[in-house]
Amino acid sequence: MTTSFQAGGRKTVLGMIHLEPLPGTPFAADGSLGGILDRAVRSATALRDGGADGCLVQTVDRVYSVEDDADPARVAAMTRVVRAVVEATAGDGFQVGVQLMRNAVRASLAVAKVAEASFIRAGTLVGATLTAQGLVQGNPHDVMEYRRRISAADVRVVSDADSMHFSWLGGDRPTGRVAKDAGQAGADAVCVSHPEERRVLDMVASAREWAPDLPVLLAGHTTHENAARLLAAADGAFVGTCLERGGWGGPIDPDRVRSYMEIVRGLER
Repeated sequence: MTTSFQAGGRKTVLGMIHLEPLPGTPFAADGSLGGILDRAVRSATALRDGGADGCLVQTVDRVYSVEDDADPARVAAMTRVVRAVVEATAGDGFQVGVQLMRNAVRASLAVAKVAEASFIRAGTLVGATLTAQGLVQGNPHDVMEYRRRISAADVRVVSDADSMHFSWLGGDRPTGRVAKDAGQAGADAVCVSHPEERRVLDMVASAREWAPDLPVLLAGHTTHENAARLLAAADGAFVGTCLERGGWGGPIDPDRVRSYMEIVRGLER
């Protein structure tokens, strides 16, 4: 399913669906997949009912391989969850994304293609970044070759350019230059984030300067209080904690989604 992150000036709001550890990972609980699937579907329908444009189904497995690889059971479980979300939200133009953390980009593409999701998020498509689990290195050649091989050109790729998951390793490289690198490597959009509002706006401006045709999404740190200011500059956002009842990892509250979307839609008038 092909989607656009720049549809007639409309901002794209994608709610986060954080999954508990999946089968095939060290901290997965026995027999947990059914509950994980049910919670993911409830979260997705709450986002849809609240007016969000889509969601990103993201693994939260506590520890990760730094390779672009994933255990077969983990991939199978993710495919099952994502397909259930796609089926539960079908028919409304609701976009469903996939991210197998830390950087299992090819596995994310495979899940998205088989489950008929709209896009994936790639934490490290270009360059390299240092994480708690070790060095993560991008490999855009292999990612895009795999995308071609499985006929997944219809699955869009959102690449982190500067965020909580990616910071360029090896010198001071402008966010916009990283965005341009990602676009040249095949990304359909980039995302940026920082806790400081001024820094985020500077990141967006840099991406606009270096890659003016590439959509720029916010990768976190938006709230009901700052959404109008930040989204005035960006094309959309991944939104998590401020939509979850009880904070990060809590159930999605449709009323919080509605109030957030009212703010965003007000920017489009």
